[in-house]
Amino acid sequence: MISRIDLRGDALPEGPALRDLLPRAEFDVQAALEKVRPICEDVHHRGDAALIDFAERFDGVRLDQVRVPAAALTRALEELDPAVRAALEESIRRARTVHREQRRSTHTTQVVPGGSVTEKWVPVDRVGLYAPGGRSVYPSSVVMNVVPAQEAGVESIALASPAQAEFNGLPHPTILAACALLGVDEVYAAGGATAVAMFAYGTESCPPATMVTGPGNIWVAAAKRYFTGKIGIDAEAGPTEIAVLADDTADPVHVAADLISQAEHDPLAAAVLVTDSAELADAVEKELEPQVAATKHVDDRIVPALSGKQSAIVLVDGIDEGLKVVDAYGAEHLEIQTADAAAVADRVRNAGAIFIGPWAPVSLGDYAAGSNHVLPTGGCACHSSGLSVQSFLRGIHIVDYTKDALAEVAHHVVTLAEAEDLPAHGAAIKARFVGDEQMSRGWKVPESK
Repeated sequence: MISRIDLRGDALPEGPALRDLLPRAEFDVQAALEKVRPICEDVHHRGDAALIDFAERFDGVRLDQVRVPAAALTRALEELDPAVRAALEESIRRARTVHREQRRSTHTTQVVPGGSVTEKWVPVDRVGLYAPGGRSVYPSSVVMNVVPAQEAGVESIALASPAQAEFNGLPHPTILAACALLGVDEVYAAGGATAVAMFAYGTESCPPATMVTGPGNIWVAAAKRYFTGKIGIDAEAGPTEIAVLADDTADPVHVAADLISQAEHDPLAAAVLVTDSAELADAVEKELEPQVAATKHVDDRIVPALSGKQSAIVLVDGIDEGLKVVDAYGAEHLEIQTADAAAVADRVRNAGAIFIGPWAPVSLGDYAAGSNHVLPTGGCACHSSGLSVQSFLRGIHIVDYTKDALAEVAHHVVTLAEAEDLPAHGAAIKARFVGDEQMSRGWKVPESK
């Protein structure tokens, strides 16, 4: 069901050479870009009419309007299963607890007497958040997008999720209920690239957004790439992935269950076990079959995901080599199930999120750890972070210098300006000290006229 890659015996290669040995799903955003381009431009030119046409084409339902009526949000929350509501409320509470601590405060650095630089953090004006609605319904993604935006202080928040034919063209009612719980009343029935285009360009019913965030399929990723530079984005999210670094202390039942838990997302989902224990590898492989047989989504998701080129058991000589492998892989989710797991986790450099030991599975992080589950995929964890309050903030430097503080450093500024052959930069300094006898730093000030 799952292949093996044996990296034992020889020294591991470095950098790209090691990455090339590791499993990865094929995810050609550039090819998808050419297909979403006309869709995005149609939304640009026809607005809501294009969104309605695309909902009929892609989602099989003809909409009367794109914006979800307020009454539908209220009704969805009233009809929500009490147990689901309680779980969502706890997920929201824990996410707020974590994300509230991420907000940065204004800080002033006194560089020299009379000269300071202040950095203040300002939220973006408006964000468009996306919650997928294809193979599964993801109210958890509503929580993970909305909470950090709210804690950042974003004043205008809108959310889009695909129209569902079985719910008369509305997004899934659990999505709507999550929005109502969070106080988000601007919700649109729009999916995939059309939702991103709606937020980027704006339509008759939806004002344009400054930024778009949220996970999605390849069409969402391609649309984000298309609009990069026009709007801010969080990431071009690819198929979900889990890597488990484990030794012979790991429980094969746990490891197998965790690999399956990610495989059930999508046939392109990646499940990778990195271990120095051949016995554990055998036991996990043996454990996969009965656990897969006992669950749901077997033929359409789990088996294709586990047997695909993106999933494998990787055998290494030791935990040191395993760390090299997981750092090269840069997993979205990385579980450490080894002896002294916390110390091993502390050595990891590249991962979207790290889960330590047997009692912190990825499923916990998906819903109720308090962490964010919108994370970098496809190896992007080597340079990118998951969604957080910082994603919605901009740091602005405020420079405040007195005349004396500028005079003290003026000759350095002029020297560097002339070294870069930008004499007007230097002249802008000199102009401030025309006729000032204190300026005898080896350069002439322009004569006043």
